[in-house]
Amino acid sequence: MTLIDNIIAWYSAHMNYASITGLMAIESSFIPFPSEVVIPPAVYVAGNEASSLCATGVYPVDVMLIVLFGTLGALIGAVINYGLSVWLGRIIIYKFADSKLGHLCLLSSEKIKKAEEYFNEHGKSSTFIGRFIPGIRQLISIPAGLARMHFGWFLFYTFLGAFVWNCVLALLGYVAHGQMDLIKEYSHELSVAILILLGAVIVWFVVKKIIASTKK
Repeated sequence: MTLIDNIIAWYSAHMNYASITGLMAIESSFIPFPSEVVIPPAVYVAGNEASSLCATGVYPVDVMLIVLFGTLGALIGAVINYGLSVWLGRIIIYKFADSKLGHLCLLSSEKIKKAEEYFNEHGKSSTFIGRFIPGIRQLISIPAGLARMHFGWFLFYTFLGAFVWNCVLALLGYVAHGQMDLIKEYSHELSVAILILLGAVIVWFVVKKIIASTKK
């Protein structure tokens, strides 16, 4: 069994709001861990009222609390990345990314550079939009810290993005009945659909603003 498999096995036996928060904090930091194995299974268990697991009272039973604690965990992990980036600076962050330990965390200077370019291109809203993009989701807090983005806006956009993404994962857990193969298969498609929807909304607002300005 891999380390991830061992963690999943432990999580299945210790599924509660604290473990959800902790694992989502890890997922949102620079340590690679899939959020798809945290929120959807918890939602499935919470929705399965006939399950003996729910009857024990140890497992989470409120879907909204699962999403909120998962979002809190994601926020904690993102703040860790942000704080380390502010404290260590660009040179050390890039050196760590190319170190053996950095590679164990699936980091590289190329990935950090890609996240930084994305942040520079899209500005502070990238900490919201980036939560839906695989490969950017866990790293977008690093360039935000390197750029010393206003901490209040960072918290706001990160919380909003993490909350929406966790709602998507919760929906997947409910629809897929906890089947991890289906969850992994459709999580990417749903993130793309959300990005397209966000893009359409932005375009609509821009067009509406242009039309309004031409009527003046």
